[in-house]
Amino acid sequence: MIRQLALALALCLLALGGTPARAEEPPAPLASEAQATREQWDRLSPAEKEQLRERWRAYQALPPERQEDIQQALRRYRALPPERREEVRRNWEAFQKLPPRERAEIRERFRRFREMSPERRAQLREAIREILQASPEQRERFLENLRRWREMTPEQRERLREEFRRRRGR
Repeated sequence: MIRQLALALALCLLALGGTPARAEEPPAPLASEAQATREQWDRLSPAEKEQLRERWRAYQALPPERQEDIQQALRRYRALPPERREEVRRNWEAFQKLPPRERAEIRERFRRFREMSPERRAQLREAIREILQASPEQRERFLENLRRWREMTPEQRERLREEFRRRRGR
């Protein structure tokens, strides 16, 4: 999607002929980039071109602050080293292949993560780092505990939390 959005943004810049629509408009792409973008556009099927046009219309309908968020994400993506961009692309493709229910779950978890306090996000990142650096046995034990936790009812989870608090209080 980012690649397609980048293509759509680049094509719109080409259509503008390099004349800024507002004072902070990004500079027009270099001639070689413009040519490569045009060639990429020409290779698209009519259906793919229409899909990009639809995405561009959806982008234009977004509030300016959301458009700026997307542009910043695109700038961050383009600033990544090529190997990291490739990793992001592979992750995106893997995400797109997931069933819709799983994609929705991931989006919901990411939404909840963004709503966490910075301190809680840092704690979670550190916990994930520890899991990734753990031995295979430790990681397996963690995943088994997580599986059991998810199978518990809310009441069972609360009882376990209380038990943990009681033991920690000793």
